[in-house]
Amino acid sequence: MSRMTPFSSPLLLGFDAMEKTLERVAKSGDGYPPYNIERLRGTNADGERLRITLAVAGFSEDDLEVTTEENQLVIRGKQTDDAEREYLHRGIAARQFQRSFVLADGMRVVGAELKNGLLSVDLDRPQPERLVRKINISVKD
Repeated sequence: MSRMTPFSSPLLLGFDAMEKTLERVAKSGDGYPPYNIERLRGTNADGERLRITLAVAGFSEDDLEVTTEENQLVIRGKQTDDAEREYLHRGIAARQFQRSFVLADGMRVVGAELKNGLLSVDLDRPQPERLVRKINISVKD
């Protein structure tokens, strides 16, 4: 017996990639590092601007990597332990992370900034051109 999904309707053609994306998002349950997503207003009249801010205290610019892979924004952090330090108590872990965000079509990464332990990644989506195309109907008798 085959599995029925919301995207298996014959009216939803070509949405199988979206279904896989939703499954991948549902499986990523790690909450580290915490993050905010905010809409920036008044900065781009003909498009949408977003900012993702991650709390990455203890990470330097060299410890962080921001990339786009296909339709995903991937942020990785990797710290190395300093062998010369001897901790009596270690409450701040030097752990690595990978946080992925699925980007909608047309979203672009504008830039990234690290300030006061917060990594901000700015995104925008320019207003798409409205394209109307007439499809010719051929008659075959």
